Amino acid sequence: MNRLTAGATAPAFSLLNENGETVNLTDFSGKKVLVYFYPKAMTPGCTVQAQNLRDSKNELDKLNVVVLGISPDAVKRLPKFIEKEQLNFSLLSDEDHAVAEQFGVWGLKKFMGKEYDGIHRISFLINEKGVIEHVFDKFKTKDHHQVVLDYLNQ
Repeated sequence: MNRLTAGATAPAFSLLNENGETVNLTDFSGKKVLVYFYPKAMTPGCTVQAQNLRDSKNELDKLNVVVLGISPDAVKRLPKFIEKEQLNFSLLSDEDHAVAEQFGVWGLKKFMGKEYDGIHRISFLINEKGVIEHVFDKFKTKDHHQVVLDYLNQ
């Protein structure tokens, strides 16, 4: 797993959102984009993380930050998550985990004694020019939004 680091140019990805529409990273030129990778919609940790980002939207908007959640979930699963949690940002489907691999967040994981390949819960703040400004890889799920806000407000 070769994770991208601050200073690297972010991969110019295109993925389908919860409505089956293509979303390109380049659509957000001139804004900062928080790309957060999460393992699976509607699981406890992913739900808390998404709820807190939802509740931080006004503050993130003021800081010119767009939030994009990326998971290997199928497109058809995403609207249910958005509706259930009243999310106010787009979720993108990376079913073949190609984008996760480009960012270096797809790899071996261990859970309850089992090893498997999956998404590592890591977020990338991409600046207005498409360059990775900061990588968030050390946080508790419930504190993710605060770690991001603390960084942005420093």
